[in-house]
Amino acid sequence: MKKSILNIVAFMFFLAACSPAVTAIPEAMTATQKDVEISPTASIFTHPFPNHTAYAPGSILPNHRTQAQLDDDVRAFYDYWKASYVIQDGTDAMGRPLYRIAFGKNAEARANTVSEGQGFGMLILPVMAGYDPEAQLIFDGLWLFARAHPSEVDARLMDWNIVKKEGNASAFDGDADMALGLLLADAQWGSQAEINYKAEADALLAGILESTIGPDSRLPMLGDWTDAYGNPHNQYTPRSSDFMLVNFRAYGKATGDPVWDEVLTNSQKVIFNLQETYSPKTGLLPDFIIMSGEDHTPAPAPAYFLESENDGNFYYNAGRDPWRIGADALLNNDAASRAAAQKISLWAESTSGGEPTSFRAGYDLDGKPLENSDYSTTFFVAPLGVAAMTSPDQQDWLNSVYDAVYQTHEDYYADTVTLLCLITMTGNAWMP
Repeated sequence: MKKSILNIVAFMFFLAACSPAVTAIPEAMTATQKDVEISPTASIFTHPFPNHTAYAPGSILPNHRTQAQLDDDVRAFYDYWKASYVIQDGTDAMGRPLYRIAFGKNAEARANTVSEGQGFGMLILPVMAGYDPEAQLIFDGLWLFARAHPSEVDARLMDWNIVKKEGNASAFDGDADMALGLLLADAQWGSQAEINYKAEADALLAGILESTIGPDSRLPMLGDWTDAYGNPHNQYTPRSSDFMLVNFRAYGKATGDPVWDEVLTNSQKVIFNLQETYSPKTGLLPDFIIMSGEDHTPAPAPAYFLESENDGNFYYNAGRDPWRIGADALLNNDAASRAAAQKISLWAESTSGGEPTSFRAGYDLDGKPLENSDYSTTFFVAPLGVAAMTSPDQQDWLNSVYDAVYQTHEDYYADTVTLLCLITMTGNAWMP
């Protein structure tokens, strides 16, 4: 035992010598955090929660609650989310626990997991290290579960739906968030333990690039099942919520490969083109996009292009866009992303009369509510809060959005997106 403690102390001094980041162990937890018995196996953190990030100049946080209250809001929502959706599902051949994110609360949904959920979970757990003593254990289990369910097309990627009997291929967003999660884990815990997070991220990114990034378009494809030159789905038919700008910047930093700058730039060009051409008043983006002609000009996809009659509308994929785009403005001070996020945010405040619960569950790109959308859900509202953070003139709107979501519980999709947005809205999002 004494020798193990000395090894931990020596390792801490090694980290301090090699990195300017602050290290801490659960000993430093505040009274509001979970009590943890200190042991020789206690985790070493470089970004323990809460980790308040200095966002881009001109960014705002909710100002009607103290920072301590904002942090406690995240803790409370995380505890609810973890209890509701994090499931231990057996062990691997080495006896290590496997974890997955349940697709919902009812029995049928809890039996299923999609790669999107694993990716979301792998974004959340590294951020909550320092509060949740199980964060690294669960994170590792999420990754091991993903590895136990590979895509049948490219085994480096994850099968998008573990109970679906056919079409066992990947979906871009799940793998893309897992890759960022691995980079966050490397930054949080280092890669000297059982799982080399950096090496795993490199292998996953190689699969993402080879199998799900268009070789000519340099845009995200729908998954590894997509034929880059096929019809109707190909390298010029992206999903707008796959324009994961924060992820692409992190990949470029981690790999040094300029291809990710190209993917980022091309994604932003499509966003701006669509806003200028199809939604100049609202800034809204469609769930799916088709880019046709010799110039590959982007346009909203037709109905039933892949999922539903609303494939060309702002619906249950594109609802994440204000968060994805707004986060890039906040974390990377990107003026173009800020402009795109603000266009959506200003319209959203106006169309709802400043009342977030009046924001409907889907719109066409002109801002007309969709049929059967006469209800409110945090899935659409919470991302608007992230976008509002880019505009000091929207302080009251941001506060109202925050109040509408931080204690509201729904189901897997809305709750998980809300938690990710709360992490950002409270100043606790960070880049690896």
